[in-house]
Amino acid sequence: MPTLQEIKNRYGIIGNADELNRALDVALQIAPTNLSVLIVGESGVGKEAVPRLIHDNSSRKHNKYIAINCGSIPEGTIDSELFGHAKGSFTGAIGDREGFFGAANGGTIFLDEVGEMPKATQARLLRVLETGEYIRVGESEPRKTDVRIIAATNVNMQKAISEGRFREDLYYRLNTIPINLPPLRERGNDVEMIFRKFAKDTAMKYKREPIMLTDEARMVLRAYKWPGNIRQLKNIAEQLSFMCKDTMVTAEDLYRAGVTIDSDTKELTTTRPTHIHSNGHTDYDYNLQITTLASALQQLNNEFQTFKQYVEQRLDGVNIKPKNEPLFIGTGENGSGSFTITKENSNYNFPQEDIQEDAPHTIEEIERIKIIESLKRHHNNRKKVAEELGLSERTLYRKLLKYDIKKQ
Repeated sequence: MPTLQEIKNRYGIIGNADELNRALDVALQIAPTNLSVLIVGESGVGKEAVPRLIHDNSSRKHNKYIAINCGSIPEGTIDSELFGHAKGSFTGAIGDREGFFGAANGGTIFLDEVGEMPKATQARLLRVLETGEYIRVGESEPRKTDVRIIAATNVNMQKAISEGRFREDLYYRLNTIPINLPPLRERGNDVEMIFRKFAKDTAMKYKREPIMLTDEARMVLRAYKWPGNIRQLKNIAEQLSFMCKDTMVTAEDLYRAGVTIDSDTKELTTTRPTHIHSNGHTDYDYNLQITTLASALQQLNNEFQTFKQYVEQRLDGVNIKPKNEPLFIGTGENGSGSFTITKENSNYNFPQEDIQEDAPHTIEEIERIKIIESLKRHHNNRKKVAEELGLSERTLYRKLLKYDIKKQ
């Protein structure tokens, strides 16, 4: 049996995360068997490499391996694609078709996105798993096939079962051996290794100097939650290879490419143990903790600057002429979280005809007015309002509740 590192080299798998190594180890152990396998993982984590690995290390390796994306085949033709059809069985069936299960006899079929398979097709697949038989569309005689089925999904199968979208009996037949692939955000240092590989590949393909990461950029890369996983990381590496002015990628370059920390949800990368001693004491990666906090502060600062600019624009709207001192926006003496701007405490000149003594303008009042005006402009389209104000939709929703703002 090949070693884990040999397997990684052969299939271009990069990384040493414990969860990844466990998944590959399970795949190697069950490869010589004929057990069905269900690979579970988010979109973009690289699930397609595992079934190929299993097939190539099984007794079926000299027979066909067919990969099928169930989500990309229309419901009206998927039965014909998988199981074949007889001539004249439907409009357009000008000849017999063998189908994938017939063509892969003795080999392996990989059903990607199996959770998207129609219910009627699920019943046919269950019969193959239970009896090794299938019936071509337009025929009545069953045919035999000897295939190993490996399936993959990125959907919550238990939820799909409870909602009636997936057969529970089929799920348990497919899930004989479950293999879970971790998302990129849970793979620690792997993200840097994979980024370097993509950067090097892009440089070789286009005959350019490979980009490299500054220390701060490396930490931001690890702190980001990567909703698109490896597929998104490849896109970012290729984009930065052409968009950066030089070969050193900074944290600012990553921010501009969309690699930022979500300060609303606080979904920061979990700091995981890097070493566990025999006495149970654990060392933690404190650099990751520091950069996570730094990135969150950077995002908060960006939001503050955006709001500061807005307040200055509102003040300009009432002919407030600033002196040389900058506008200060902070917490008032009462600790309420708002700062009341008046003639007495402001560094601005307030013309008497524009600002009345009994009409102070707080940050909250100005913000509420701005939100209402934006809602009117965009006809209550929250997404457009959030984009205009530089907020996330979740933050906008909280502010609507806070200020008791109804539809405008």
